[in-house]
Amino acid sequence: MKELALKYGCNPNQKPARIFMEEGELPVKVLSGRPGYINFLDALNGYQLVSELKAATGLPAAASFKHVSPAGAAVGVELDETLRKIYFVPKSDVLSPLACAYARARGADRMSSFGDYIALSDPCDVPTAKLIAREVSDGIIAPGYEPEALEILKNKRKGAYNVVEIDPAYRPAALERKMCYGVTFEQGHNDIQLQASMLENRPTANKEIPDSAMRDLLIALIALKYTQSNSVCYALGGQTIGVGAGQQSRIHCTRLAGDKADRWYLRQHPKVMALKFREGMGRPDRDNTIDVYISKEWEDVLGDDVWQQYFAVRPEPLTAQEKREWLKGLKNVALGSDAFFPFGDNVERAHKSGVAYIAQPGGSIRDDNVIAACDKYGIAMAFTGVRLFHH
Repeated sequence: MKELALKYGCNPNQKPARIFMEEGELPVKVLSGRPGYINFLDALNGYQLVSELKAATGLPAAASFKHVSPAGAAVGVELDETLRKIYFVPKSDVLSPLACAYARARGADRMSSFGDYIALSDPCDVPTAKLIAREVSDGIIAPGYEPEALEILKNKRKGAYNVVEIDPAYRPAALERKMCYGVTFEQGHNDIQLQASMLENRPTANKEIPDSAMRDLLIALIALKYTQSNSVCYALGGQTIGVGAGQQSRIHCTRLAGDKADRWYLRQHPKVMALKFREGMGRPDRDNTIDVYISKEWEDVLGDDVWQQYFAVRPEPLTAQEKREWLKGLKNVALGSDAFFPFGDNVERAHKSGVAYIAQPGGSIRDDNVIAACDKYGIAMAFTGVRLFHH
């Protein structure tokens, strides 16, 4: 098949819409549902991301994409009891490495992942399909499906769930094109392979980066390669924990991603883990309630006249002091930036969210200032020499 008609483009008024190949066959097959224009943008960007994560780490990978940027990306590292609880994965669930990757990718930023498009590096197995079946999602792309897993996914959303299979042997053309306002742009496909050898130039006093941090830096950088720029990514334990996408200011990227990383860690606070929700609350409502509970607007869910809408037992607020103390435990975080840090303020903000390792291109006229900020906190920083803008 050379082309596939779509319902409409980015918006309902943008018709006609299609995806097509100028040469050869489309590398995708729709097995269920009717994916749209944005769905396919998320699917194809997401699949590139997870394919590169698998190649770089040797582990199965998953991504949760939303509006052409990853809300979360991860590799198949086993979940501990705490992560199972905050990701809503029952103890009874037997998880494959691929299922662990998906649970981590979805759990990185559950608010942003609502209605996401999922990408998997490996054929979807039954444990992964069962996790997906419980979440609000638009669709999935993978290089194959186990028969039982495919049936589980086909039954989601009363048969309307979008399931796409991609040919893992497909390779894109060397040149890529797109149009804007009737003008065609052409550039070489970004085929740079991000690997550990790019992290060897370490200008900071601390040059020690353990293997686990090297893995997390690669996860952050590969995620950034498919994140709308400017972008900064925090990663820990085999997954992203905060992605700041599409900001015009680098420090705003760093703050946004850092705030998301903080919320990810605050979800693990004992007070949050002990919340008793009212019976029958769905996952999205619980996610939203937790997000408000740990925010400055906590009174919106704990007020005298509203708490019963959310909780079976009225919880105590999570105070600002308690949050500050808890966040001191967030450590050994890896941070990637898609372009150089122009000022040391980015390092100052990153340090507040436990960043101990940084990978960025380098090349700013203020590199000395950024290096000095890293040395102030004992942060090990690598200059990759590679910019990762994506638009």
